[in-house]
Amino acid sequence: MTRTDPGRTVLIADSDFGDVDIERAIVEGAGLRLVAAQCKSEDEVIEAGREAGGVLTQYVRVGSRAIDALPHCRVIARYGTGVDIVDVDAATRRGIQVTNAPNDWCADEVADHAVALWLAAARKICRYDRATRRGAWHWKTGRPVHRLRGQVLGILSFGAIARLVAERARAFGVEVWAHDPFVDESEIRACQVRPVSFDDLVEGADHVVVQAPLTPQTHHTFDRATLRRMKPTAVLVNTARGPIVEDAALYQALTEGWIAGAALDDIEEEPAKQRDWQPSNPLLELPNVIVTPHAAYYSEEAVGTVRTIAAEEAVRVLTGEPARYPVNEPTRDSRSHGG
Repeated sequence: MTRTDPGRTVLIADSDFGDVDIERAIVEGAGLRLVAAQCKSEDEVIEAGREAGGVLTQYVRVGSRAIDALPHCRVIARYGTGVDIVDVDAATRRGIQVTNAPNDWCADEVADHAVALWLAAARKICRYDRATRRGAWHWKTGRPVHRLRGQVLGILSFGAIARLVAERARAFGVEVWAHDPFVDESEIRACQVRPVSFDDLVEGADHVVVQAPLTPQTHHTFDRATLRRMKPTAVLVNTARGPIVEDAALYQALTEGWIAGAALDDIEEEPAKQRDWQPSNPLLELPNVIVTPHAAYYSEEAVGTVRTIAAEEAVRVLTGEPARYPVNEPTRDSRSHGG
């Protein structure tokens, strides 16, 4: 069997890392072939992946249509933790192993970024910077700024990253609340955090940090109805997925004074998934919004880790070893694979 036999190819469906050196060393070191693409649609995944036994994906969706059209595919490895871009049920039915990276690959980075966005928004850092560059040297350009000590920081979800956010935030003297229906209240209290209902979180927190996964149930959690219930002095921080916040609703909330500010690590349209994206989102024009380009996970160390995990998972499955970080339990007999 040669390196180019069907099923012995690993496709990088998309990535924005700038090179494929890490993946190439791992894949070719195992005697497999690596092909890199920059797919932005399922059609492009299908076209690029016809010979692929493994697919690595960062942003592009690998849905049921693509899965059904990849006859040799045995593993789909996500660069990251969330797998909402992969139709896991379809993969399971087709006998395809789906893998991801465990939360800790970037947990510290995301927690640091969430706190940095929160502080930058609360202390009006970006507004002061812009005013100073325009020649306005005065503390009033950021007015009003309120003392953090004694305020309430609410966190939506209480997984590994949210717990690190809480740990960091307490150092600033805020009271930390959290809502997570999947975590026992005693576990939340053990972290010196007050468990609250979603209603209490939205209506009572001075700052809300969103760290929930994107699911059909969390899509547009922060819509007009939710944003209207927040304090007019509140700041919304989203270091989770963009579509959890409805951008049009947030724009209205910020321009009409329903809330005071927002700091976002992604926007609803998720630019990284688009080809030739243009910055036309009206949120980008508002002075009380901070936006970073889905960079919360980033450090050189984290990127190296997640690339290594994804490539190694693909190689493990294609060489007959079990995945270290499986998302599903595929039905092995549901299809015959090439290679």
